[in-house]
Amino acid sequence: MLQSMGGIANYTATDLDRFAQELNRDGICVIRGLFERNLIDEWAKAFDLLLRERQNQPGGLAPREIARYYLTLPWVTPFANTEVFANPVILGIFDRVFPQEYVMAQLGADIPVQGSDYQEIHRDFRPLFSDRVVTPLYALAVNFPLVEVTAENGPFQMARGTHVLPRDEGLAKIASGEIPMESFYMQPGDVMIRTPLALHRGSPNRTSQPRPMIVMGYVMHWLHTAKVDLTLPRDYYESLPEKIKQLLRCQVVERLPKEKVETYVNFKY
Repeated sequence: MLQSMGGIANYTATDLDRFAQELNRDGICVIRGLFERNLIDEWAKAFDLLLRERQNQPGGLAPREIARYYLTLPWVTPFANTEVFANPVILGIFDRVFPQEYVMAQLGADIPVQGSDYQEIHRDFRPLFSDRVVTPLYALAVNFPLVEVTAENGPFQMARGTHVLPRDEGLAKIASGEIPMESFYMQPGDVMIRTPLALHRGSPNRTSQPRPMIVMGYVMHWLHTAKVDLTLPRDYYESLPEKIKQLLRCQVVERLPKEKVETYVNFKY
């Protein structure tokens, strides 16, 4: 029996096998109740303060079409938490899916606010070769919301199985209704793991409150990720066990900069 360090749910090796199978087949799996509610509440409080700070900084938020933003999270409490980014359930799934060593390369949040619309259907990564060459999963995004995700506040939408189809074929099957664009409703504590190659989009947030969705990006060790970066303060980095240090592709600095100018602006393929 494997127990989540950060969560209320227990998962067996058989469960992890099933999640890995879903990821390979559908391009997505959802782990319900992985993180405890008080952990999410702590993140949500800190995130609200961070968002207000970034809104007042030039370049502090990256635009994601109309009324939709992305920001990079700083490696400070509560966001710098091994129970989250090195969670044994999440890493147990990765160990079953990634054929080689992998690293974490991204920690941020997607935030649609009131006035946002449907995004254009897209992929977050370009295929390694032609999109007619099906490759093993080489990049995965871990998403978890800081609020309940409902039909009203902009649920993530994805077409299952489109990560193994050429882009044009996937879009045609979505347009014809053969493959539906599925909305993923989530409770605080739920975690979604997905491949950025599956065709997906954000949907409108029709409420007055932002809908922050945390994104942690993991890639096979050889994949270059120019648009995202991890910057860790040296004292925190040095406190980590060697195995966790090896998980992080990061820049180590004496102290974190006070302001962050976002560079992850072009995100669609």
